[in-house]
Amino acid sequence: MNAPAFAALVDELRANAGLKAKAEIGEVAARLGLSGAQVPVGDDCAAIPDGDGHLLFAIEGFINGFVAADPWFAGWCGVMVNLSDIAAMGGRPLAVVDAVWAKDADSAGAVLDGMRAASQAYGVPIVGGHSNLHTAQEQLAVAVLGRAGTRLLTSFDARPGEVLIAAIDQRGDYRAPFDNWQAALAAPPERLRADLALLPGIAEKGLSRAAKDISQAGLVGTAVMLAECSEVGIAIDLDAIPLPEGVALARWLRSFPSFGFLITAATADVPTILSLFAAREISAAAIGTVSAGHAVSVSSGPHRAVIRDYAADRLMGLGATLDVREMA
Repeated sequence: MNAPAFAALVDELRANAGLKAKAEIGEVAARLGLSGAQVPVGDDCAAIPDGDGHLLFAIEGFINGFVAADPWFAGWCGVMVNLSDIAAMGGRPLAVVDAVWAKDADSAGAVLDGMRAASQAYGVPIVGGHSNLHTAQEQLAVAVLGRAGTRLLTSFDARPGEVLIAAIDQRGDYRAPFDNWQAALAAPPERLRADLALLPGIAEKGLSRAAKDISQAGLVGTAVMLAECSEVGIAIDLDAIPLPEGVALARWLRSFPSFGFLITAATADVPTILSLFAAREISAAAIGTVSAGHAVSVSSGPHRAVIRDYAADRLMGLGATLDVREMA
């Protein structure tokens, strides 16, 4: 990548609207007075101690324009992204509930059909929810309950000296017109379930302590969130990121994959983690390093730039030193 191309990409990463939207999480957490909460808030799920493990609890709300433009896929994603949140914490899902608002039963039909299809594909039941079929605007929110053992994957446990791994299923394509990379719709249900089970397996084997699913903030934006929560620096080698055939790097970095995770691990454990994903034909690579510090940077060849220094410009305002954790 030449210098002008690198500079243009850096500008795009810094201006990422999906990343900037994450600042709202800190605003809401502060308003709710979540600092020092008994159940820490800050991961993909709230981890609630329960017996010899943890209950995992999460919720996702969906952009109205997305629900209106592609209601069936929005319903599918309502289940899928929640299951991804459970996996990112090293857990397994138990059940899903939903809140659906639409102008009538026919308008809600595609959303409900999408949720039902995903529930059946992933083998996780929808056990109830809330509906309003007399409203002017389609809206969707879906929550999930899961369970993990004593070993969690969290956003707060990346440590200096570790390696950053990106694991993304590239066996798919974009769902126009958004940057949603879907690799799940044509996959056999057995594959979907076994792929997600890789993450709790990694946690239970003690191969990693820190992970985060790649959100609408994109790969680099998700790394910023992980770094701020763990109070570490992260350096990403853009040249090390595997790309699907025909996809430009800039678009890939802002994509929201149906199966995509960032994981940190000790150098000695990286080959084992990569082999687990390779055995299931999921693209995974070591793409960066974790260090002491407070900046997330990217590089390509001789070019390097800081995308965000969260000590100077906090994103969510949530980190280990504040004992406040964001649920998103």
